[in-house]
Amino acid sequence: MDGKTKAIVAHITIIGWIVALVLNSSEKDEFASYYIRQLLGIYLLGLVLSFIPYIRWIVSIVVIVFWLLSLIGAIQGERKETPFVGQYFQDWFKGL
Repeated sequence: MDGKTKAIVAHITIIGWIVALVLNSSEKDEFASYYIRQLLGIYLLGLVLSFIPYIRWIVSIVVIVFWLLSLIGAIQGERKETPFVGQYFQDWFKGL
């Protein structure tokens, strides 16, 4: 499976992310790794911020927008960083 396909599969729920992670661990592809790191950051950001009262609906919208931007980048075959926090995700999760 090529890196672009792994990156797209990673966007299909958390199960797809796990499948992409496992497939990418045996045959590393930098493009797939990039989007696996981005999505992990998006998922964790949504999870952590969802515990803050009164902004849950804003967090949900932001997470969906970030996810869509990431999916569009993966489909186009371009590395599109998540706005504001994407570089941090790449640094924090560089082991993936």
